[in-house]
Amino acid sequence: MRPRALPALALGLVLLVTACGEAGKSPDQAAASPSVSASPSPVTKPSPTPTVTPRKPKLRPVPKKLPAGLHRASGSSGVALTFDDGPDPRYTPQILAQLRAARVTATFCVVGQQAKRYPELVARIVREGHQLCNHSWHHDVNLGRRSATEIRADLERTNDAIRAAAPKAPITWFRQPGGRWTAEEIVVARQMGLRPLHWSVDPQDWDHPPAKTIIKRVKGATRNGSIVLMHDAGGDRAQTMAACRHLIPDLKRRYGIAPLP
Repeated sequence: MRPRALPALALGLVLLVTACGEAGKSPDQAAASPSVSASPSPVTKPSPTPTVTPRKPKLRPVPKKLPAGLHRASGSSGVALTFDDGPDPRYTPQILAQLRAARVTATFCVVGQQAKRYPELVARIVREGHQLCNHSWHHDVNLGRRSATEIRADLERTNDAIRAAAPKAPITWFRQPGGRWTAEEIVVARQMGLRPLHWSVDPQDWDHPPAKTIIKRVKGATRNGSIVLMHDAGGDRAQTMAACRHLIPDLKRRYGIAPLP
């Protein structure tokens, strides 16, 4: 190579390196000033959707007096015994044993939840010749104040639980818990073939008075044709059990104990 060619070759190599810039970058990138990484945009969290609590349907007012059409008499000279809120595994068998010993029958107003929980007791009630009465699904004292649709659904659900335990047993009666009847409820019950069952003697044994008080109240209020309300469930019914050991034979002797028609 000629001596003059060496400087030219060196100059060419310098220009080539300068043009190429940093390894792995284009010439434009190499010429550009160092870039500053952009800050990420803040993430906007969606506002929480407000929770809307649906309004409960307004209840009808409780009537100032009992509506017409309630059954408040046994339909005969005999006294009808009714037991509410069961069945209960502790107390219902005790009442059944007392009734069997006296050779009389009664009407058991059963709560749907209890019938589902203790179907064998429902079956026993029927097997021993007693009547069944629908007493609502969970003893809803405000059932009669609800819509006709809600009333019907409650009674149907209770009937289904009773029939699951005793498929062939007739369900003739319906009793509103607490006696808070409304005319609308009576209409729905009758549409379903259920007769509205009230009472004429209430010793308020649900309030756990002593047995002697229950006995005194029943004896003082009972007449021929009375329907007596007592409880075989819904709490401690030991005092009712003790009172019935006296009342069942006494009422049978004085008036006779008759099933509801």
